[in-house]
This record gives sequence, structure tokens and C-alpha cells, in this order.
Amino acid sequence: MSYTVKTIEWRGDEVVMIDQRVLPLLEEYIHHATWQEVGDSIRKMVIRGAPAIGVATAMGIALAAMQSSATSYEELKKDLEAASKGLFATRPTAYNLGWALQQQQEIWGQPGDPDDIRAALKKRSQEILEEDIAMCMAMGEHAAPLFPPGARILTHCNAGALATAGYGTALGVIRSVFQRDPTIHVFADETRPFLQGARLTAWELQKEGIPCSIITDNMSGYFFKKGEIDAVVVGSDRIAANGDVANKIGTYTVSVLAREHGVPFYVAAPTSTVDLSLADGSRIPIEEREICEVTHIGDHQVAPDGIAVRNPAFDVTPHQNVTAIITEAGVHREPYIESLAGIKKGK
Repeated sequence: MSYTVKTIEWRGDEVVMIDQRVLPLLEEYIHHATWQEVGDSIRKMVIRGAPAIGVATAMGIALAAMQSSATSYEELKKDLEAASKGLFATRPTAYNLGWALQQQQEIWGQPGDPDDIRAALKKRSQEILEEDIAMCMAMGEHAAPLFPPGARILTHCNAGALATAGYGTALGVIRSVFQRDPTIHVFADETRPFLQGARLTAWELQKEGIPCSIITDNMSGYFFKKGEIDAVVVGSDRIAANGDVANKIGTYTVSVLAREHGVPFYVAAPTSTVDLSLADGSRIPIEEREICEVTHIGDHQVAPDGIAVRNPAFDVTPHQNVTAIITEAGVHREPYIESLAGIKKGK
């Protein structure tokens, strides 16, 4: 199945990404010539979604090498260490960010000719983009048979082309299901406070011609109780060794509703999102974002001046609520402590 959304790419020596903050009303692209600009775009959510952040980070390191005027390996290494530290600080929950830095460090961590290292870093960042698309397509193929004919599927946040290099994890699954069965229907909840579902998921689905309805976050229980949701599929920003899943705030609530109503709850993510160093989800760092995302919708203030606000960007869904985790390697079920360790070992 073809897809029309291009999230991020190299154009010459610039990294170009779609500005997700202004969608769906505007389709604008931002050009980045420095790693600092890439880091700023990650922090400000010009680009978001763990796999897309990973690609952007890999490209940011390549830009840092290209920016550097270093003529010796030691000088270049110093510049890349600073860039890695700066990029790592932008979004702490997304495991793909650190994974991408590690991939690039395997290149620049070994002494060599600076120009050779620059070329290798850019090449590896493009490979990471292409690998991400291939992994997302594989996830869709593995997952498609899980859904009944005419499935009514709820998804939370945006785990589509915009959250990846260009195909999608959860929406990649939905794309593959739709290719086999055009009678499916997708419920995209708004996903407050950043409205990724209403702004981004709905835009992607409409662009692809996949039937979709937007609902508010507090409507999902109503549709579960009426029996109008057959399955849930979401993405993830980090998965612990036991199968606990960090995803956009509100995912845990959806998982509880799904479990209460006997509806399967699927998580789609590449193996690069699996963090075996964390035994369980209690150790996943949770990013807290600016209060204005809660007090305002766009530029319009909706809350009283001076009100106290909490704005965690993610929550953790316990593995007991997860029916299966879908990766490019296949469909994995409990006990996740074994099945996830197996895929990391290439089993």
C-alpha cells in the first residue's frame, strides 16, 4: 500500500521535516542546517513520536559532524560528544532517541578520518530512516490477521507516518488491515492536551481514505460499553523488559477500559523501542511538559490565570493489560520477559 506522508528526509545537506504543530490546517516544512535546530524541533514537537525522534536524532548527529570545523579526530569527537549530550536532553522518555545516539556513536567512537566519519554518519542516518519504514511495514503484515472483518478500531495519540519515518506503527497496522478489509472503521480520540489524535491521526487517515471518526478522550468508555469497539492499537515510546508500555498520557486509561470490556489491546512498536535494561515500567522516566499545553488550546487560553497544572506527557500501561506487542519480528505475548528478550537475541 502506498502512503503519502513524508515526515523527515535529507535534502542535500539539510534535514527537512514537516511541522506537525500547524497540521491539519497548514502543511509546512522546516529546513535544518544544524544539530541545535534539530534538537529544538524535537523539544518543541515539530517532530514527535519515538521512531521519528530516533531518525531525527541520527540525522542531528550527522549534521553536528558536518557543522564541525574539526580537522582531527579528537576535535570532531569533542564536538559530537557535546551534540549527543544536547540531543539526549530534549525528550527523555523516547527510548529510540538514545538508541539512535548509540548507533551513531558506534561510528564516531572509533578513531578515523573526520571526513570519512562525516560521510558514514550521514549514511547511517539514512539507513535508520529506511529501516524504520521497513519495520513498520513488517509490523502491519504481522498484525493484520489479528483483526476481525469490519473491525472498529480505537487508536490513541498519533502512531502513524508522522510519528515514524513515514509509514507508522499503530497506523501502519491499520493501513495494512485496511488494505485487506476496506470495511474497517477507526475511532481516533483527540488525545489531550496536544490533540495528536484530532489534528494528526485524523489528518493521516483522511488523507489515505481510511474511514475515521474523531471522539473526545472521555467518550471512549461510552463506545466500549455500547460494544462499538472491537480492538485497540497504540504505539509506544518505551517498552520495559516485562512488557510494561510507556505511551502518550491517557493510554493507561484506554487499556483499563479495554480490559474491563474484554477488548484486545495491542501495542505496535519496533524492537528499537524495547528497553531490556529496565525491569519494569516504574523505571521509565516520564517527561513533564509546559503548563501552557493544558491551559491553552493553540493560542486560546481556556483555564484561569495562575491555576496549578500538572502535565505529564506519558503514562505506563502494565503488561497485564496488553494483549500482544507487535514488532517487526512478529506478534509477542505473555510472558513478555521471555518473548521480548527472545527478539532482542534474534530468536
